[in-house]
Amino acid sequence: MPAARVAPAADTEPSADTASPTGVAPPTRGFLAKATLVTAVLSIAGALLGLGRDQALAHLFGAGTETDAFLVAWTVPEVAATLLIEDGMAFVLVPAFSLAVARRARGTGADPVRALVASTLPRLALAFVAVAALLMAGAPYLVAALAPGLPDPGLAVDCTRLTATCVLSFGLAGYCSAALRAHRRFLAPAAIYVAYNTGIITAMFVLGDRWGVRSAAVGVALGGCLMVAAQAPSLVRQLFGRRRSAPEAEATAAQDPSPLDGPEATKATQVAEVTDSPAAPSVKHSVELALIAPVLMFALCRQSQVLIERFLASTLPSGAISHLNYAQKVAQIPMTLSLMLCTVTFPVLAQALAEGDTERARTRVERDVAVASCMVLLGAAAVFACAPQIIQLLFQRGAFTAQDTAATATVMRVYSVGLLGHTLVGALVRTYFSAGRPTWYPLAAMTAGIIATSWIGAGTVEAWGVRGIAAANAIGITVTAALLLSGMGERRSVPIRTRRVVHELSKPVRAAVCAAVAGAFCASRVDSPELALAAGGLTVTVVYVLLLRVLGVKAVAPAFRTALRSVTRRLPHVRFR
Repeated sequence: MPAARVAPAADTEPSADTASPTGVAPPTRGFLAKATLVTAVLSIAGALLGLGRDQALAHLFGAGTETDAFLVAWTVPEVAATLLIEDGMAFVLVPAFSLAVARRARGTGADPVRALVASTLPRLALAFVAVAALLMAGAPYLVAALAPGLPDPGLAVDCTRLTATCVLSFGLAGYCSAALRAHRRFLAPAAIYVAYNTGIITAMFVLGDRWGVRSAAVGVALGGCLMVAAQAPSLVRQLFGRRRSAPEAEATAAQDPSPLDGPEATKATQVAEVTDSPAAPSVKHSVELALIAPVLMFALCRQSQVLIERFLASTLPSGAISHLNYAQKVAQIPMTLSLMLCTVTFPVLAQALAEGDTERARTRVERDVAVASCMVLLGAAAVFACAPQIIQLLFQRGAFTAQDTAATATVMRVYSVGLLGHTLVGALVRTYFSAGRPTWYPLAAMTAGIIATSWIGAGTVEAWGVRGIAAANAIGITVTAALLLSGMGERRSVPIRTRRVVHELSKPVRAAVCAAVAGAFCASRVDSPELALAAGGLTVTVVYVLLLRVLGVKAVAPAFRTALRSVTRRLPHVRFR
C-alpha cells in the first residue's frame, strides 16, 4: 500500500520508506488511517451494543434500588477495564511487546516474544486469580465502603461476587490486546467490547425473569470470557505461527494489502532491526515492578473518580447512582471514539521514543491531540445541545420514567463540559508511559484532580445533588489535563510545543461553545424528540465545522483526506474530485 502523498512540511510524519535509527520503518498515514477506521467501526459497534445493554438494564429494571445495587457491583469491571485493558497494563505491555517484536525480526536466538510471554503471563494470571478471589471473599466490606447508604447491600454483594470474575478475564483480555497491537493487529482487540456487551445483553434477557438484576452480573462474567475467546486465536497465530524470512514476508504481504496485515505491519514485525546497544532497554526491564507500579496506581487513581461519585450519590434518594451511570455512559461515547487514533498510534509512539526520535514523537503527539480534541468537542457540543432528546429516545420506556429522563439529561450536560479534559488525559498520559521508564508525575497530576473532585463533590452534593457530583468530575479531570499538558518535557515525556498546542486547542473550544448554544436553541424549538435531535445535531455540526474553518483549524482536514484516500484506494472505480 503506497504511502499518502503530502507536501513537505515541518509537521509531516516520516513515510514508511524513511529509515529510522534502528531500521524500523514507521507505518504510513494510509495504514494508520485504515487501522483507525477498522478500530473505530468495531468500537462504534461495541458502543452501540453498550447502549443496548444500558437500554435493556433500564427497560428491565428501571432506575431504582435494584439497578443501584448492580451499579455498585459494576464498579469492579469498570476499574478492571481501566487497569487491565484500556490504560494500566497497556501502558506497560505495549512498549514491552513492541520491543520484543522488533527484536524477533532479527531472527537470531530464542524468540523474544515467546520469552516475554513465558516470563510474564503465568505470574500475571496467578495475580489476577488471587485478586478475584480476594474480591469475592471481601465483597460485603467492599460494598459497605463503596456505598454505605445502599438500601439493599445483600443484592450488591451477590452481584459483586459475580463481577469479580472479570479481574481474571479482563486481565487476560488486556494482555492479548497489548500483544496484538504491538504486532499491529487491531481487528481482534477492537472487537472485544462487541463480544462483552453481547454476553451481558444475552444473559439479561435469558435469565432476567428468574434472577433479576443478578443476570446482568452473570452477563459480566460471561462477557469477560468472550473477550478472551475473541482474541486468543489471533494471538496464538502470532506466537506459534511459522516464522518467515524477510523475502517470504514481503512477498506474502504484497498479495494481501489489508490494513491489518499489509506490508506496513509486515515491515514493522518481520523486517525491522533493533540495535543492541547498552542504551537500548531490555524486554525484561520493560515489565519490572518499578514501571508497573506508577502505571497501575495512575489508572486506579483515575478510576477512583467513579468510586467517589457513587460514594457521594449513595446518600441521595434512590436512583441517583443510576442517573449518574446512564448519563456518563452516553456522554463518554464521543471521548471513546476520539481516542481511537491514539490507540492505534500508541505502538508507533513507543517505537519512536525507544529509538530516541523525539521529533517524530513530538509530531505524532501534537497531531493526535489536535485531531482527538476536535472530534471530542464536536461530540460534547452535540451531547450538551440534545441531551434531553438523546436520553428520551434511548431510555424512556418500561420502568424508566420521564422524571428519570430529565434528571439524567441534566447530569449528562454537566458531564459534557469535562469531555475535553478526559480526552486530553487519555491522549497525553500515553506519552509519559511510552518511553519505558518509571515516572510518577501522571499519578501526582491525577491525585490533584481527584482531590479537587472530592472537595467540590462533597461541598456541592447537598445543594446540587447529582449535578454537583458531575460538576466535580468535570473540574477534577480538567485540572489533571492541565497539569499533564504543562508537564510535557524532555525529562518527563515528549517535549511538545505547549503554547502552540494550547493556542490551537482554544479554537475548537470556542467553536464548540457556539455550536452547543445554537444546537440547544434549535432543538428546544421542536416538540418531536426525533426531529429535535436531528435539528440540534445538524445545527451543531454545521456551526462547528464553519467556525473551525473561519478560525483556521487545520487538524481535521488532513486526517479526513488521508482516511478518504485510504478507503477509495480499495474502490478504484470510485473517484472523488
